[in-house]
Amino acid sequence: MIELRGIDKWFGAVHANRDVSLTVRAGTIHGIVGENGAGKSTLMGILYGFYRPDGGEILVRGRAVVLRSAQDALAAGIGMVHQHFMLVEPFTVLENVVLGVEGGFRLGPGLARARAELERLGREYHLEVDPDARVRDLGVGQRQRVEILKALYRGADVLILDEPTAVLTPQEADHLFQILRALRSQGKTVLLITHKLREIAEVTDVVTVMRAGRVVATQPTAEATPERLAELMVGRAVALRVEKTPARPAEPVLEVTDLVVTDGLGVERVKGVSFAVRAGEIVGIAGVAGNGQSELLEALAGIRPVTSGRIRWKGRDLADTGPRTPRRWRRLGLSHVPEDRQRLGLVLPFAGQESAILGYHGDPAYNGPLRLHWAAVATGWKHQVAEYDIRPGDGQLPTSAFSGGNQQKIVLARELDRHPDLLLIGQPTRGVDIGAIEFIHRRLVALRDAGKAVLLVSVELDEILGLADRILVMHDGRLVGDVPRAAATERTLGLMMAGLSEPSARAVPATAVAGTEPG
Repeated sequence: MIELRGIDKWFGAVHANRDVSLTVRAGTIHGIVGENGAGKSTLMGILYGFYRPDGGEILVRGRAVVLRSAQDALAAGIGMVHQHFMLVEPFTVLENVVLGVEGGFRLGPGLARARAELERLGREYHLEVDPDARVRDLGVGQRQRVEILKALYRGADVLILDEPTAVLTPQEADHLFQILRALRSQGKTVLLITHKLREIAEVTDVVTVMRAGRVVATQPTAEATPERLAELMVGRAVALRVEKTPARPAEPVLEVTDLVVTDGLGVERVKGVSFAVRAGEIVGIAGVAGNGQSELLEALAGIRPVTSGRIRWKGRDLADTGPRTPRRWRRLGLSHVPEDRQRLGLVLPFAGQESAILGYHGDPAYNGPLRLHWAAVATGWKHQVAEYDIRPGDGQLPTSAFSGGNQQKIVLARELDRHPDLLLIGQPTRGVDIGAIEFIHRRLVALRDAGKAVLLVSVELDEILGLADRILVMHDGRLVGDVPRAAATERTLGLMMAGLSEPSARAVPATAVAGTEPG
């Protein structure tokens, strides 16, 4: 279906693709894996017409094509679903699908035809979405369906998905895999870019591994082991399990009592939550996305106001010592890695080295009486590039030019380098490759072993089970349990996350969770 021959691509001094050749068979799901910065997304951008290759050729169905734009790619039957969705949020699903292909001067007939076609596509590929729903009101799983529908509506026979599960819950990811299998059964061809080896094993027929801009292996998925794929991706053996000694928790660093947090519409998202996080432990918060974890993390970071309740820091009530703001809390020794790195963690037009000091740009090390100390900024950036393997290492590039995984590394390097007493971290490995996941997990365990506290929010149950010493479970804005790691299983946590329980998965009273006495 698709053949790439000797593709080369440069971005200034960065050689993103190096003589890449790849064959994709029709009616298959072809996985492409590699570290952040391996050239996967660049290669797919070339196939979708975003970039022009500096060398090589592209064949579709055996015929050479020149793809100068996304319109050329769509005309050749190639569609793409990007990691960060390309949707107009105030528009309806139907309006987003027809945008750019309205079908004539009069909008009515085109919308009617599109509505009928969406109904057919929804039935055929299990992509049912309300065509009249506003995109801003949809969850990420449904938004992804809209992106797939857009491509299919435009006649795509080849569908490229770039890190499609980076923002999905495990349940949404499983549903996506059902959709991909349905597409394959109907003769469609899928190119799946991912760093998650479980997804490769579960849904692909063939897997290609890229490293440093080159293809290093292509083989049937049935013949590939996770350990071998990880080694090919990184160039060395990778530990696929978190190795850590038992925790030695000390005094509480953070104590939360009866915390209530509301959203902009006045709806309670966090409902009377109480718990404590002690020095020397990692506390994980498990739950299906949308059950209050995000609002809780933002409130604890000083980003979102607290409606009621008490937050104590090292035995002192924070409300007694001044306003709750991110700047003040950083000075107290609390760092925050937000769940949404692009919205809350970075300024995409800024240079990478500028994003690397956000929130700390007022420190004397960087901030002089008239201007920033650019030499200190550059020196700090070089240290972080070396320590966290940020690619490319050019700190003058805009933050938007870095891959999603490398953007995450910029945020992590910025916060972990301060050795905080408490690290609040949301979705730490979202969109991050397997080598970087191993590195991040080791850093979090090292922070714990240094006597610091970590509060971790993740939709990846494997990550929670691998890292956490104690697991809090949230459902409908409430804490429904506090489970020691030794007693936690996927079944136990899954039932609690769904608002159910079994005899071995009892909810723990709020006072016991918080480690405080009633009254």
